[in-house]
Amino acid sequence: MTGATLRGLLVALLIATPALMLPDVASDSSQVTVLVALLAAFLTFVEYNSTLPSIVEFRDAPPFNRLRFTALFLTVVMLSAIIKGQTEPTLMTGALTSIGTIVGNAIDFPYSPVRLVVLMLPEGSDLAIVRSVRTSAGLAYLISLTAMTAFLVLVRILGWPTRRGAFNVWVNLPLFDPTGGGDVLYRLQRDARINIALGFLLPFIIPAVVKAASDLVDPITLSNPQTLIWTITAWAFLPASMIMRGIAMAKIADMIEDKRRRAYASAEGEDGFQTA
Repeated sequence: MTGATLRGLLVALLIATPALMLPDVASDSSQVTVLVALLAAFLTFVEYNSTLPSIVEFRDAPPFNRLRFTALFLTVVMLSAIIKGQTEPTLMTGALTSIGTIVGNAIDFPYSPVRLVVLMLPEGSDLAIVRSVRTSAGLAYLISLTAMTAFLVLVRILGWPTRRGAFNVWVNLPLFDPTGGGDVLYRLQRDARINIALGFLLPFIIPAVVKAASDLVDPITLSNPQTLIWTITAWAFLPASMIMRGIAMAKIADMIEDKRRRAYASAEGEDGFQTA
């Protein structure tokens, strides 16, 4: 219960961070933020306080969810600090802005994800908003790439998820039905490829879809600081999370395939011994 309570409080803090850090937040917006934070905290507490899994994947395979939460939390905090630094500059906000500007300008080339995010803005947008979007996108993309690289190291070098003992597929993949039809190994490999492919494509697809939909509905406005923070965070975090999930499922598929291979080899050895 203590761990579930702590996780719920951290999720609530994550959602409330922009409202807490940014100056001049409207009271109506603060009330909605508090309501959403409390609801998310309650759902997280219920999930982690339950013995049986329901929604959260890889619940008992740390540090998968911890790494994703850390990346998400850092993205929200750093983007909030950059926006706050526009009106209340400090040494930290200046450093984060410089890093985001350098990374954003470096990967802002034709058809890059950052360029597509900038083009997602309505025509005639203020130059300050364009620079803020480019800086935020560059920093968020850097955090996402760092999280993916760290998880790849955990899988390939540090032996995740078996370094702490046996891996329970049912507990860690509650939404995956092993009796849903077809070979489990094939389905895991297929889902892993789909997640990785979508993770690579989403940074390009999301801005294109938003830009195309702007002809039918009001174009998205990133002049609101909280809208900017959550939009850029979702744009960077969701693809990274899907790629990490694909890598994890591919690793589980490799574990099942290796276990089958050893089981078949052991069975053949026993048959040969009995024949002899």
